[in-house]
Amino acid sequence: MTETFEKLLGENNPLCKAIEDRGFENPSEIQEKSIPSILEGKDIIAGASTGSGKTLAFSAGLIKNVEKGFGIQGLVLTPTRELAEQITKELSDFSKYKDLNILSVYGGVSIYNQVKMLPNTEIVVATPGRVLDHLERNSIDLSKVNTLVLDEADKMFDMGFIEDVEKIISNCPNKRQTLLFSATISQDVSRLSNKYMKNPLEISAKPHVDPKKLEQVYYDIDDNLKFSLLKHLLENEKSKLVMIFCNTRRNVDFLANNFKFMDLDAVPIHGGYSQDKRNRFLDQFNSGKTHILIATDVAARGLDIKGISHIYNYDIPLSKNEYTHRIGRTARAGKEGKVINLLSSRGYENFQPIIESNEFTIKQEKPPYIERVRIRWMPERKFERNRRRGSMRHERESGNWNRRRSDNKDRDQNRSNQRDNKRDNYRERGDNKRSNFNNNPKRTPHNRNDKGFSRNNGRYKRDENRRDRDDRRGDFKRKSNNSNSRRADRRDHRDNRSSSNNRRRSSNNRRR
Repeated sequence: MTETFEKLLGENNPLCKAIEDRGFENPSEIQEKSIPSILEGKDIIAGASTGSGKTLAFSAGLIKNVEKGFGIQGLVLTPTRELAEQITKELSDFSKYKDLNILSVYGGVSIYNQVKMLPNTEIVVATPGRVLDHLERNSIDLSKVNTLVLDEADKMFDMGFIEDVEKIISNCPNKRQTLLFSATISQDVSRLSNKYMKNPLEISAKPHVDPKKLEQVYYDIDDNLKFSLLKHLLENEKSKLVMIFCNTRRNVDFLANNFKFMDLDAVPIHGGYSQDKRNRFLDQFNSGKTHILIATDVAARGLDIKGISHIYNYDIPLSKNEYTHRIGRTARAGKEGKVINLLSSRGYENFQPIIESNEFTIKQEKPPYIERVRIRWMPERKFERNRRRGSMRHERESGNWNRRRSDNKDRDQNRSNQRDNKRDNYRERGDNKRSNFNNNPKRTPHNRNDKGFSRNNGRYKRDENRRDRDDRRGDFKRKSNNSNSRRADRRDHRDNRSSSNNRRRSSNNRRR
């Protein structure tokens, strides 16, 4: 253990021994600048990116301020589930000599297990949405929180969590220490700090990526050749661990499923997968079972993965900040790294501010000769229902992803054959009421419409059904005669009663 960590944390700090067990020797720049102020209880705004050592920096304050058995005293808010799991593991290692209970709380898993474990927890690492769920259930008590950490604050605001974060802060005590870590200090971050932090100390650290050992290139290529070029580069570049970034879940699934047909071991990660599946894929990548990770920016944000040699931007990032986050995962700790951008016409608008910026040195490479790869898997076609007549409309007509429509031809043909067979069976059995009615000789042509039905479908249909039923019973004539006789009896009775009434009136008149 070096004297530097002992000077920062103190000789009797149990965190020093935990750091020694992890094998850390020298503190990073953000740790040297922030840990003394954090231990003094000051609010901090630190500009630090992933891999800068910020987790150890705010862990020093959390472990110092939290005591076992007094409820939830520390709360860490993160934008993604993976980052919450990662911070929980780091905090557990750093606090093992203080025996603190640390719980990660996020969505996508059962909330009931979290409800059972929260009363015996001292530090909670959570995503904002699940914390609000617990607040609505009254299953979490934040009244004793003395240290609040907002990690990757800029990403939380980009994802629309700013209102959720403010609701959570309002449930915490006013007397607390707030530590805010963000890769970029945006206007939302500044507004939040002015509203909820007390005289915060701003700290910034230089990028931990060595620009001299980072090579950045881009290939300008047609969109229909991007996948073929990516496969060619993966097979010919000398790489160890590779991360491929996409802007959408659809492209992540597209790459992952086509790689399976080509015997390329790759694991995908995006928000559409369950948490168990995402954790399993990350474990496979970290353990070396597979060397390719395909991810979206949101899913990969905050993940500190060491040993990445190549970064592929299959989709050009939407902003310079996202580009900075992506390239910051390679060329660490004095190792070399390479960033390869696959630029097509769809990415020109996003790539222009990046290439014109003085922050990055990106060289253009001439695409090599490649053979076009056959696409074996495409995302499922989606339909949207038209509000009129319940019809279905293809995505192509609504401006979305266009796809072949040949997959459902067999299904549609089978349905058509089933309808034809059903119609033929009805006609063979003679159960088709429509055909029976059309062939009825009692109906005259002038009393039918163009479909062969009478103008009063309901009445004649009822009469036809009644005749068919009576014919089957064999007593149609008897019923008809009886009905006619009853009608005649009623008519005679009515006539007799009217005649008797007339005679009565005439006799009364004569008496008068």
